[in-house]
Amino acid sequence: MKIHMIGIGGIGMSALAQLYCDEGHAVTGSDREASPTTALLAEKGIPVSLSPHKDNVPSDAALVVYSDAVWEDNPERVQAQNAGIRQLSYFEALGEVTKGKFTIAVAGVHGKTTTTALLTKILRDSGENPSAIIGSLVPEFGSNYVSGKKDLLVVEACEYKDHLLKLSPNILVITNLEWDHTDWFPSLSAMQDTFREAVHKVKEEGVIVADPNNPFVGPVLSGAKVPVVDYTKEVPPTLQLIGEFNEMNARAAKAAAKTYAPRLTDTDIDPPLSAFAGTWRRFEMKGNTTSGAVVYDDYAHHPTAIRETLVAARKKFPDKKITIVFHPHLYSRTRDLFKGFVEELSKADSVILVPIYPAREIPIADITSDALADEIRMMNPNTKSLHTFGEIEKELQENKSAQDIIITMGAGDVYKVADHIVSP
Repeated sequence: MKIHMIGIGGIGMSALAQLYCDEGHAVTGSDREASPTTALLAEKGIPVSLSPHKDNVPSDAALVVYSDAVWEDNPERVQAQNAGIRQLSYFEALGEVTKGKFTIAVAGVHGKTTTTALLTKILRDSGENPSAIIGSLVPEFGSNYVSGKKDLLVVEACEYKDHLLKLSPNILVITNLEWDHTDWFPSLSAMQDTFREAVHKVKEEGVIVADPNNPFVGPVLSGAKVPVVDYTKEVPPTLQLIGEFNEMNARAAKAAAKTYAPRLTDTDIDPPLSAFAGTWRRFEMKGNTTSGAVVYDDYAHHPTAIRETLVAARKKFPDKKITIVFHPHLYSRTRDLFKGFVEELSKADSVILVPIYPAREIPIADITSDALADEIRMMNPNTKSLHTFGEIEKELQENKSAQDIIITMGAGDVYKVADHIVSP
């Protein structure tokens, strides 16, 4: 079957494209710009056009899959509509792919990417050989997709727009819950409703792996019709990954692995956990600037994630000054979690703010990085709002030395700053 994918460079879309190819389909795709994922797809022989155009859609395509960032007026979606080609969103397509497979879905507001990768490594190293779709590139796997058994799939599942509900997993892992995706969920309660429904969609004779004592998770587990495994009872080994949050991710992965394959013991599971070196954009060490500052990049884009990353970084580098270069993601999230961003970012030694990454949104009046910087500056005077990556790179290269740790942070493309300031 010929499948065309619009927004193929997205982290989930690019993994799904590889799975489709693995299953023998012919895949083409398009995206707005080059990225590490489009480069990966090119290496794997999947053609990607970087100029959206109606002619990109093969006339004999049987299916068009589009990402959430692609609206109905996209010329390729319009062409598919006019040609009568079936269209599915990414998670609709993923839901179809999982039918007939034993599916382990990893969901939650924080930690799902790392937990998915850890679980995949455990099962892979222990001979269970899963296929996997992971929400980041994993250097050890050389991709965000792992090719394994066709009937066993580990998949990262996102709650945004209720996408999680497109899946009916055999095992559902819930890492944690907290209010996020505020443009879709008007409240924590609304988000909990989605997870409550997801709990009821777990297949008969399935299992849920979660922390039933978490005050936000516990309520969504009430009335579950399948057993709940408490992952906090697991003991993680010493990890290369920093932070207590990664210890919790390891507990969840360990519990999920034992749930799927009861034969596995700590002796089987702990070595893979200890050996795991991390994923792209999760406290990823990028290198050093010419003046000796150490540069890390991290995906944190929620106040809680910022807090936990900063705590872990201070523990690892107690004698260093930490500069966070933060790229706010979405106007709505910045507005709704404004107070939390101010509180957590102000704890760094210095802060540089990048203009808000809009993604799918239009600007909201008075919600800007400048306004966020003004509030942070009242608690931490070492705060700046700069308007271009070029300005930020110059600031970091001229004013940071070997006593500094620089962390570029956010769900946008701020990682490009980290890439540009490290010495070759």
